[in-house]
Amino acid sequence: MIDPDSRIARLTRRGLLVGAMGAAGLAATGSAAVAAGHNPAKRRLRVLVATNEPWGTYHVKPLLAEAERRGIQLTQLVPDLSQIKPDDPVPVVAPDTAPRADLIVVTGAGDWPVDAATRFCRLPLAASSLAYLNPTEAPRAAELRRRLHSITSSSPAEMRAFASYLGTRRPIRIVGSAQTDDLPARNPQPDTVLVLTSVTHPDQTGGAAPGTQLLLDAAARLQAAGKRIIVGLHPRENPALWDRYEISDVPSVQASARAEAAIGIPGTVFPLVVAVGTPVIGCLDPALAVPDYLLSVCSATIATADQAPLAVREARLPDQSVLADAVGPVGGSAGRLLDAWRRAAHR
Repeated sequence: MIDPDSRIARLTRRGLLVGAMGAAGLAATGSAAVAAGHNPAKRRLRVLVATNEPWGTYHVKPLLAEAERRGIQLTQLVPDLSQIKPDDPVPVVAPDTAPRADLIVVTGAGDWPVDAATRFCRLPLAASSLAYLNPTEAPRAAELRRRLHSITSSSPAEMRAFASYLGTRRPIRIVGSAQTDDLPARNPQPDTVLVLTSVTHPDQTGGAAPGTQLLLDAAARLQAAGKRIIVGLHPRENPALWDRYEISDVPSVQASARAEAAIGIPGTVFPLVVAVGTPVIGCLDPALAVPDYLLSVCSATIATADQAPLAVREARLPDQSVLADAVGPVGGSAGRLLDAWRRAAHR
């Protein structure tokens, strides 16, 4: 097995991901046009985004730098400004004050994005999966399908789940995840484990995933076994639950580079962490439902805290075919997504 910590292994892993995605992307999208590069002469593209988590701006944030470079105006639609922090870098507006736009993008078919799409019914509509969704048709997906000019997902596995979620057989363009555009070099520290939290309680901003107590107990068991615990907080998690541990001051994908293994409630970040080269262990609560592809990247899954030390000790990466299927193309993903949005706006 290739040592994923070496520079050669990182290049090999990236190459395999990109290579595998060359075939997968063509299979998923047909003969795709060559992605348009940045052209200063192009008219400024103005995009409104509405997400399943009405006030959750963290899925848009990784796109800001590339959008700025390309002269694209991204604005997230929120019901009101009550849940937005003053220093949030993502431009947000309520529908009544929304600027003129060329396109509206929804990241799911929950009530808020569907209502927003209906409100802006004269704009071209695109759907982009920026976070995992369960592969069952959303109750309001039919309200979006006829209007969709474009659909994108990050990977073949996410594409299959998103197609089921939208209830569509239309082609879906695979663009990768912007969070893998600048993967850190892996430098694992001995006996260091990254804990990946979810959200303990649902609120107006979004739902929660069961399993927090299992993860808390597993972290305590690992610490008692001599492991250094670093916590990668979900943007909406309550940090007070984890204040006995070291809280990472960088995003979880970056923090995973210095961990021997990561453990958490399976979520969108799991494929991104294994793309760095860090194996992950999933904590499974009986009430938890996640797509199979998120489980496929797990070295192991645990149902009790006592299973955590052995799972971490034996942690390993999935094989390259599983990795490519779950992660998608690495490098240039934000640009591919923004190019897809530009084409959707101008169809």
